[in-house]
Amino acid sequence: MDKIREVAVFCIGRAVMFGSLAITCVMVGFSFNPVSAFRAGAVLTLLMAAILIWKAYAAARQNPKSTEVWVYLDDKARPANEHSRFVFATVMRDVYARFGQASLAVACLFFAISVVFVMFGFKADQPEISPYTAQATERAVPE
Repeated sequence: MDKIREVAVFCIGRAVMFGSLAITCVMVGFSFNPVSAFRAGAVLTLLMAAILIWKAYAAARQNPKSTEVWVYLDDKARPANEHSRFVFATVMRDVYARFGQASLAVACLFFAISVVFVMFGFKADQPEISPYTAQATERAVPE
């Protein structure tokens, strides 16, 4: 069971790390405005947490042979009977839930940081309407 947990933490942690890297890239893209950056990070991390929690609920119905953890396990550590498959599903559920819980905490932290920036006077960036866009909108709307 410890070997299964160790491999599951490695595989799921790596997937979460790549998701976090993508979220960080989006936040860097919004770095011109800290409020927007942290709000985007909060929403995307919340989405990642929801996916991880959904995977935790679905772990009991998943075939162990179709997981990445199965590939990394030795032949003797792979679940052979029904009880060991139950243990495998339980370990996967726990690991997904733990990473989902941590992602949820990070999403709340990102949102709190964006609120602190708003309290210090920063505003969420909203693009200004250029005169050309305003004129095109006025022509497109019939009166």
